[in-house]
Amino acid sequence: MNIEKKILQTIKKYKLCNKKEKILVALSGGKDSAVTAYLLKKFGYNLEAIHIDLKIGKYSNDCLKAVKKLCKDLKIKLHVYDIKKEMGSSMCYLRSTIQSKPGRNKLKNCAICGVIKKWILNREARKLNASKIATGHNLDDEAQTFLMNIFKGSPKLSSNIGAITRNISDKKFISRIKPLFYVPENEIRDYAKIHKLPVIYEKCPCALDSYRIQIRKFLEKMPNKTKQNIMKNFDAIYKKIKKVKNSKIKYCEICGEPSRKQICKKCELMKIHK
Repeated sequence: MNIEKKILQTIKKYKLCNKKEKILVALSGGKDSAVTAYLLKKFGYNLEAIHIDLKIGKYSNDCLKAVKKLCKDLKIKLHVYDIKKEMGSSMCYLRSTIQSKPGRNKLKNCAICGVIKKWILNREARKLNASKIATGHNLDDEAQTFLMNIFKGSPKLSSNIGAITRNISDKKFISRIKPLFYVPENEIRDYAKIHKLPVIYEKCPCALDSYRIQIRKFLEKMPNKTKQNIMKNFDAIYKKIKKVKNSKIKYCEICGEPSRKQICKKCELMKIHK
């Protein structure tokens, strides 16, 4: 089955979206989000795009340039979130300052960046009246996440994994969809190259110490069939994982965004930063 059929099948099976609602595609500048935007546009969905400019020197400049070209080619409206303008600092400065605080030096670069980016995407998508946020997470990404949670002894952290975010419905939470959920990374790379999409293949220069990188290297040796089996096993045990899930959504006392605790992860980090 080719990549286009896989994505159409995933959209249909999980009812990811319809052509009347506005979908906000989170574009990083990489191949996965570019292919997501390209195919959703090709299939006739109502798209706009958002790019978070992390201000990581030349890397961020190259990513922004690629995103702008893609959106111009696809005739998609682009929204750029300038993190330095909106939050006062580049991601590198925010991250290093957080890590310099007592008890936070072991926090990984990608973990901090991921928390902040999720917070930004949800809030900006709501401001733009988007019904869904589409991301470029693929089969490899999801298999890595599931294994990471298993290896850490925290399977309940996988309770939100899925082609569509499995959170309870809330007016402030914008569901995230992953059309590439069952598509292996190597197929996405080939597709992006065949269609000559403007893409930055360079990895983020800050992603040096991520636990995910260790799991990625482990999975790179495995055939796509094995990765698919990992996710089939996840689907088989999801009901049991769901039973230990904290299903209550609160609103952060600081920013008012959806959170599982009194203070959301982003504000917990940023409070230390201040």
